[in-house]
Amino acid sequence: MAADPQDHLPLKQGHYLILLALTPGDLHGYGIKKAVAAQTEGRVRLGAGSLYRSIGLLQDEGLIEASNWRPDPRVDDERREYLRLTDLGRRVATAETDRLAALVSSARAAGLEGAAP
Repeated sequence: MAADPQDHLPLKQGHYLILLALTPGDLHGYGIKKAVAAQTEGRVRLGAGSLYRSIGLLQDEGLIEASNWRPDPRVDDERREYLRLTDLGRRVATAETDRLAALVSSARAAGLEGAAP
């Protein structure tokens, strides 16, 4: 497992979006799926197979891990596994954000302008 965030770049889009979804706090798989759909305004919808495959890969790389945090049991299903970013995962997400920002900056400097969000 590499400790240098640059060794993990570039990230696959789905992996980056999962890391972004976990940035504010711990989530279970379905919560991650909903967060990704919300943050992309529905343009990206992760299917269960690709979501859980990606989660497994991100865990293997040490970017996310199981969390001991649990919400109130009256509003949660005890079978859910909550996940969180590791310190390395947060540093990789930051490095990927910086990489993408530099790419967008270069595109704009070359004369490509997208519609403002």
